Amino acid sequence: MKRTALITGASSGFGKEFAKIFAQDGFDLVLVARRTEKLNELKYILEGEYGVDVHVITKDLSRTESAEEIFAETQQKNIHIDILVNNAGVGTLGNFAATEKEKAQNMISLNVYSLVTLTHLYLQPMVERGFGRILNVASIAGFAPGPGMAIYYASKAFVLNFSDALSTELKGTGVTVTALCPGPVNTGFADAAGFKQNILFSGKEDGKAAKVSRYGYEMMKRGRPIAVPGAVCKMGAFATRLAPREFAKYFIYKVQTSRFVK
Repeated sequence: MKRTALITGASSGFGKEFAKIFAQDGFDLVLVARRTEKLNELKYILEGEYGVDVHVITKDLSRTESAEEIFAETQQKNIHIDILVNNAGVGTLGNFAATEKEKAQNMISLNVYSLVTLTHLYLQPMVERGFGRILNVASIAGFAPGPGMAIYYASKAFVLNFSDALSTELKGTGVTVTALCPGPVNTGFADAAGFKQNILFSGKEDGKAAKVSRYGYEMMKRGRPIAVPGAVCKMGAFATRLAPREFAKYFIYKVQTSRFVK
């Protein structure tokens, strides 16, 4: 019997790469994002190339109602979700005091509320069936405080710790939860966050999103609770735990507010 994966933020970046990987492995898909045109383009490609069924749901997950609406639609269409990939997320560069209230609330709704709600809704059926995989895209940012992007860093710390806790609660159920913690990758995130010219995003990016997504997919299949891709990111995650907190905060703030010259 074919299994089905639901992927949020599927129109670009990691989400699009995850969709390709799952389709290559024969999964039917439910793709969720705000951009209908992009989703339909991807649906056409994946169905034609891999012979899988792709269902498109256009939703803005910064709306608190969206997660319930997605679940209701899959229930109505009798689509059983075996894999949930909570990939959608957003960040904004800038001091918290200067951040618009609506933008701050939307970030929390998208990065935390919708992720938790989708996880809760799809987890119970997975446990009842004795099989399921949940892949939550966190970030290496989840290992440290992030002045200059306080909400984003805090939200990814929540995703990381929430996922890790669930991985223990679910032992023996046949359901696993993995937190993928990538470092900076040009997936469109930097443009949306407002720091495309930051030094963190100045390196070569050819194929990096695909490699990180493949790594996350493989770690999810193995049931790893935390997946940090690449030696540099692993060292960074480890270093933030050892470094004095004041130094870590200062260093992160200086790096995030830096610019590079082309």
